[in-house]
Amino acid sequence: MPTTQAAPTGKRARPALGEAMPWTRNDALVAVGAAALDLIGFTLTSQDVQGFVPVAGCLLTTVSALALLARRRAPLLTLAAVLTVTLTVLLSWPVGQGLNAAVVVALYSVVRARRVAVFVPAALVCVAMPLVAGAPWSQSLVLKLVGNCAAVLFVVAAGLVMNRWQQEVEAHRRLLAERAVADERRRIAREMHDIVAHHVTTMLLMAGGARANLDRSPEVARDALVTLEGLGRTALHEMRQLLDVLRADDEAPEETTAPQPGIADLERIVAESCAAGLPTEFEVRGEPRPLPTSTGLTVFRVVQEALTNTRKYAGSGAHARVVLTYGDQETRVDVLDDGEGTADGFVSVPSSGYGLIGMRERVALHGGTVEAGRRDGPGYQVTARLPLPEEEGALW
Repeated sequence: MPTTQAAPTGKRARPALGEAMPWTRNDALVAVGAAALDLIGFTLTSQDVQGFVPVAGCLLTTVSALALLARRRAPLLTLAAVLTVTLTVLLSWPVGQGLNAAVVVALYSVVRARRVAVFVPAALVCVAMPLVAGAPWSQSLVLKLVGNCAAVLFVVAAGLVMNRWQQEVEAHRRLLAERAVADERRRIAREMHDIVAHHVTTMLLMAGGARANLDRSPEVARDALVTLEGLGRTALHEMRQLLDVLRADDEAPEETTAPQPGIADLERIVAESCAAGLPTEFEVRGEPRPLPTSTGLTVFRVVQEALTNTRKYAGSGAHARVVLTYGDQETRVDVLDDGEGTADGFVSVPSSGYGLIGMRERVALHGGTVEAGRRDGPGYQVTARLPLPEEEGALW
């Protein structure tokens, strides 16, 4: 079994390049974009109001935008830093600029990451920024406050909407994960039912036959017990394969597991049916060709379940026939018998009622159909049709 070696103590593993940076590439793009917008706005307003562009103001504006690099790790501190630098610019060069891009992005980050009790005071501070400059009340100041209030409300609404959308996406992701788990459980339940119903039913019938022939024909009983032992090993092996799926946290087994049964195993299951006392014929029609693994497994399970039901309910003296047909657009399998119904045999096997349901679910996953019912004459028939994949059907 492979072993894992622990890292040497006293040394830290070197972090990856992406983990070493305190910000992401998207954070850097947002910071650069905000800096560009704020510099353009500050340059135009300064030139228009004061007639020149202060270099120190441009540097402070750039520093304010670069603080956004830390907005994911410390959104509240980032907003405080941006507001401090922005207020410094407003007090030093009162050019009448309202909310800039850096303040908008920092406030949006606080709304996304913090509760109402935190982002509401922060939003009020952003609205009141024009009052810090100490300008007298005028129509322009009132309009600036109204504009800031509208901008802040828009930013808060956008943050709340994004939070709601993210929660819905996460809930949908969890729902899909739970549905996938449920589908996997149903698949495992179908596999377990097929394995237990087929092998255990066959083993019970063969055990009963061996017991009936124990005194009259010991050799026949001995052959039946040998076959019974082989069926038991096969059933145990398939069940172990299936249960390995549930061991997600265990280490991978060293031994390679056998592939899932398919079309090539139909002759084996027909031979097992004959050995269990049900004479069964197997016929192939059309030109054989490789099928997808999942399709082959579905055909195998349909035949397995149908023959199991035939042995349980067809009665003594019944015969069965399995017909596999390769068509141009579909693969069809028919399981027919000429039994009259349940007989009072020496073994009574209770039915779970899930066999036909499992067949329909398996075939429906491949877009196929299952028909089951009485034949025109005596007996019962199960027909499953599985369409070929589109690209394969086009080739044929």
